Amino acid sequence: MQNKYELFSVELFKKHLAIALRAHGEQKTPHGLPYSFHIVSVATEVINALADGEISVDEADIAIACALLHDVIEDTNYDLLNENLDPMILAGVKALTKDSMLLKEEQMSDSIKRLQKLPIYVQMVKLADRITNLGIPPSHWSKEKMQKYEAEARFICNELKSPNLTLNKKLEKMINDYKKYYI
Repeated sequence: MQNKYELFSVELFKKHLAIALRAHGEQKTPHGLPYSFHIVSVATEVINALADGEISVDEADIAIACALLHDVIEDTNYDLLNENLDPMILAGVKALTKDSMLLKEEQMSDSIKRLQKLPIYVQMVKLADRITNLGIPPSHWSKEKMQKYEAEARFICNELKSPNLTLNKKLEKMINDYKKYYI
């Protein structure tokens, strides 16, 4: 039973986190950390932004589930169809997944177009993901790669303008600060 004082269901958070942890297994981030650091960071950004807006508990649960599961299709062989997931969670994870059948330079634009057809609480996840990824870049990234990543972040921020003011402002700040890594 949902507590009327909760912003989201802790039980559903644990359920979706367990699925994500099984799916990602021993996978590591580019910095060598367990992949759970990334997915929990993205979910935390979403949770942090819940106070900014009129998002119901059910919508928050979907957004958080999408945050925890957002890289499963793209980065693992785990079949989410074997899980009993809300159809909006599956739609969100699919929209957050780049289509590897497209040219690399078309993949993000396609994903953003698919996200724009979904509710803003799902779009929030893309902002949270890019906020998380705009930390210290991997040491092997060239200046050109960092500049392209920054430009792609600007594209995301501009195209998903105002799904959540807190996330938009934080992403804009992260983008503006990102130059310190390559100047």
